[in-house]
Amino acid sequence: MDLDKVILFYGFTPIADTDAMKLWQKTLCESLNIKGRIIISPHGINGTLGGKMKDLKRYVKTTRSYPGFKKIDFKWSDGTPLDFPKLKIKVRPELVAFGNPDEIKVDENGVVGGGVHLRPEEVNKLVEERGNEVVFFDGRNAFEAKVGKFKDAVVPQVETSHDFVAEIESGKYDHLKDKPVVTYCTGGIRCEILSVVMKNRGFQEVYQMKGGIVRYGNKYGDDGLWEGSLYTFDDRLTIDFSDHTKLIGSCAECGEKTKAFRNCQKPECHQLILLCDPCYEVHTERPCNHEREVKRNRELIG
Repeated sequence: MDLDKVILFYGFTPIADTDAMKLWQKTLCESLNIKGRIIISPHGINGTLGGKMKDLKRYVKTTRSYPGFKKIDFKWSDGTPLDFPKLKIKVRPELVAFGNPDEIKVDENGVVGGGVHLRPEEVNKLVEERGNEVVFFDGRNAFEAKVGKFKDAVVPQVETSHDFVAEIESGKYDHLKDKPVVTYCTGGIRCEILSVVMKNRGFQEVYQMKGGIVRYGNKYGDDGLWEGSLYTFDDRLTIDFSDHTKLIGSCAECGEKTKAFRNCQKPECHQLILLCDPCYEVHTERPCNHEREVKRNRELIG
């Protein structure tokens, strides 16, 4: 049986002709009936795609034929045909919208001057050796952390990645500049940029989780340092890594534990909020008194 799968990936390498890269990727995906989202910039490529396993394997093999993409780390997860109804490929100044494209330099080996990459087992080893000295630093938008995060992580209250530079420069985290800081995000791409931003602003010992939460969760499930569900930027909205996932999210209406992000159906709202099943069934009968989640950066992947 040919299973439906999802792949999450990014690769930093100089791309001189982004329009030609877009055309190549569009033609390739359409020929394999693959849907999803791809972002291309002068710094590289970033994508989340869904399709049949055999077609995705052909996509991976062909994409890796481009010299700068040979070492791309493709992360796999289960999916359904409904997860990605369309194919969207866009060219942008940045792969991750931090608002500072000139600060990021890439070469054939990836981002220049970023944090030290740690595999999941190396993350655990660092914590075993350094204990409470280690700081986990969430590189995602704050609402993503409402349903899952690393234990005792620092979660900056940012709505989009554009907010991170000002947040780091605010001085709120200056007391962490001499500590071992492990940045993490969904698939790793945001930490490639965040780690550079932090190092350039005086953080001395910066790490980034290789493969992101996806790789860590696939290895340790819910029996490691991660707790809760993982928010995804597609129609799945959240995924779990085991059959005993801890519920850490709270319903915006009643406060009960939930991991269910929903679109508020009121015409004046239509924002993404955490609602349990009973509250979702009657939420249109009440005024909107919840904190509204901003839907910008819906195409930010990883």
